[in-house]
Order: sequence, then C-alpha cells, then structure tokens
Amino acid sequence: MPDAEVLALSQDMTVSRADFLRSLAQAAGDARFVVAGPEIRHVDGECAWRIVLTPLADLVIGSIRLPRHRVAIHLAGYDPAATRRFLERFELYFRRGGG
Repeated sequence: MPDAEVLALSQDMTVSRADFLRSLAQAAGDARFVVAGPEIRHVDGECAWRIVLTPLADLVIGSIRLPRHRVAIHLAGYDPAATRRFLERFELYFRRGGG
C-alpha cells in the first residue's frame, strides 16, 4: 500500500480533457491508469499517482477560445528523485510550442 499522498503539482493548463488524456497516455509510457470522472489513477506496488482535472472557464483571446483545466498531481510512495523524474517527464509531454 502506497504512503500518504503528497500534492506534487497544481497548475492551470490550456488543454482540453481529450487532449490531456491523449498526452497522458504517451507520458505514462507503459503505466496503466484508470479514468473515473475527474480523476485519473495509477498504482504500482508501493507507488501511486492520482491526477485531478478540474474544468475552468475558457481562455478567450479575441475570437480564439482555449479550453482550460486545473491539473493537480498527487503522488504517494515517491522519493524526491522519483518525484522529480515523474514531473520532468510530465512536463516534457505537455510542453507546448517546443519549450
């Protein structure tokens, strides 16, 4: 059973739910996860992660509308180095505009 959860990251992202899930599938690699409403969960032995997607109002710039979500990543059982690797991989797959 994983240790208590720690909020590792909370940020607003301009991304649709469908695009987020598509990118997460790539970022997760071989990790299988379960989507249940606003939560996405993965457990692997002593480690687990949970991502909560909260819809926000669209970002409107003139005639452009961009969907937004607050993304909260909770980790359990990760040491500081593993947390850093997880967040770096997440950022890599969700980076927009080439960096």
